[in-house]
Amino acid sequence: MEILEQARKAEELRKLHHGPRLLLLPNAWDVASARILEEAGHPAIATTSAGIAYSLGYADGQNISRDEMLSMVARIARAVRVPVTADLESGYGRTNRAVAETVELAIKAGAVGMNLEDLSGDAKNPLMELPLQIEKIRAVRETATAMGVPFVLNARTDVYLAAAGPEATRFERTVERLRAYRDAGADCLFAPGISNLATIEKLARAVEAPLNILASPACPSIAELERVGVARVSTGSGVMRAAMGVVQRVAREMIEERSCQSMFAGATPYLDLKKMITRERS
Repeated sequence: MEILEQARKAEELRKLHHGPRLLLLPNAWDVASARILEEAGHPAIATTSAGIAYSLGYADGQNISRDEMLSMVARIARAVRVPVTADLESGYGRTNRAVAETVELAIKAGAVGMNLEDLSGDAKNPLMELPLQIEKIRAVRETATAMGVPFVLNARTDVYLAAAGPEATRFERTVERLRAYRDAGADCLFAPGISNLATIEKLARAVEAPLNILASPACPSIAELERVGVARVSTGSGVMRAAMGVVQRVAREMIEERSCQSMFAGATPYLDLKKMITRERS
């Protein structure tokens, strides 16, 4: 992808976080899912690190190699016309240099944005030290700027998702981290694990930047989230797991009922899928 075209797509993605409507962002795990999401009319697509990892036989949690993850990101970015932002977990390294290399490779793969989480991988201390995470965010911004792409960085804190620290302190710790990430150069702030509408509204006001919430069964409706100021809702591995749920139902029916009927209910027609996959990118 030409760097000017990539920069244009990055700006397009950035504007979607400041539009009149909340950005409902689905996460793809392969070319077929990305093409389906694009054909449905989504103006941008994210990747799901968990979905890609599971599809390639890895457990979630940065067990897949950076090269394998970025190989799929590149395939997806080449296959669609809309902006693609990549879930790159913790950046595949603790040092600024490693994270900078990840960003450079992600941009070369065609991504125009990324998620960067602050999980440490240490069960006793689940979050990265705040100063170190701030430096990683600065490294992302500096690298992308040097490459000429206004890369959209979605900085994530896992205070709630990892149940880090006493429950009474989690909101303030989340605000502290997200504000620090904003000041270090993040464009959007991600706080998965929060589902209470009043808490989400309070957080959206406190961080003073576009807020990303993870869709979950416990979450308020999209209309409610939009009303309280949420800028972006992403699906994480949800769409992939929904597809896997269909596979499970079909598999059980084949064993238990000696039938294939559920395999055809709502299935994408063969010719439609072939047309989507073989379509020229532009």
